[in-house]
Amino acid sequence: MFPPARDAENFDNASLAALLRWYADMGVDIAVESSPRDRFADSAAELAKAAPDPSPAQLLRPPPPKPLAAPPAANTAAVAIADAAASARELAAGANTLDELCEVMRAFDGCALKRTASQLVFSDGTPGSRAMLVGEAPGADEDRQGKPFVGRAGHLLDRMLASIGLDRTQVYIANSVPWRPPGNRTPTPQETAVCLPFIRRQIELANPEFLVCLGAASMQTLLGVKEGITRARGVWRDFPVGDGGRTIPALPTLHPAYLLRTPSAKRGAWADLRALRNALDGHPR
Repeated sequence: MFPPARDAENFDNASLAALLRWYADMGVDIAVESSPRDRFADSAAELAKAAPDPSPAQLLRPPPPKPLAAPPAANTAAVAIADAAASARELAAGANTLDELCEVMRAFDGCALKRTASQLVFSDGTPGSRAMLVGEAPGADEDRQGKPFVGRAGHLLDRMLASIGLDRTQVYIANSVPWRPPGNRTPTPQETAVCLPFIRRQIELANPEFLVCLGAASMQTLLGVKEGITRARGVWRDFPVGDGGRTIPALPTLHPAYLLRTPSAKRGAWADLRALRNALDGHPR
C-alpha cells in the first residue's frame, strides 16, 4: 500500500527519510519528473557538442579505401598448381638424358606426393627398348623398392609379357605419376597435371617405337581419351612426341591390377598383347 499523500511542507525530516526508505524498498531508484523527457536525444546532443565540426577539407576528402579481400583459397591453390606445372615443364625440357631427368625429378618439390612417399619410382627395364609401358602410380611395394610394377600386379605383368615372348629387359616401364599416393588412392587431376611434363619428357627421351598405356588413368593422361578403358582398349592412337610433330603408335590396354580383380577381362588384355606383338613383328596394325 502506498503511504498517504501529503503536501511536502507537512513532512518533517524523519517522515521524509522514512518515505525515501519506503521508495527504496519498493525498488524505486530514479527520480521521475512531472513531464516526459527523451534521454536518448539528450545523450546525442551531448556527443554532438563534444565532437569537433569537420573542416571543409575533411568534408571533401574521399572515404578511405576498403582493404582488398584475400583471394579465395581455391584460386590460390589453382595458381600454385599452375606454377608447379610450369616449373615441371621447364625442368623437364632442360633434361637431355634420362639420368638427368631422374635427378631433376628427385629434386622437384612441386608435387605434395613427394612428401608422403618413401622415394621416387622412376623406371624399370631397358631404356631405348622398342616398347614402353606406362602405368598410373606406384603402390606400396613399388614405393619400398623404387621400381614400378613389382607387386602382385607386376608379377602378372611379367607373365603377360612372357606370353608374347618379352621380359623386362626388352621393354621400358614407368608411371605417369612417379610418387605413391597415400593409401594407394588414385592421384588427383592436379597431381597428374603437375607430373605430366615429366612423363612426357621421359617418353621422348626413351624414344620407343610403341607406347602401351596400362589402365584408364594412363590412357586419359597421355592420350586425352575420356571414355572408359574397357571401351577404348585395343584401339591404336597417335601419341605426340616432343614439339616437332612426330607421333608414335599408342595402345591402351587393361591394367594388371584390374585383371587381378576381374579375371574375366583377361581375354581382352590377351588380344591387346597380340596386337603389340604383331606391331613389333612389323605386321600392319
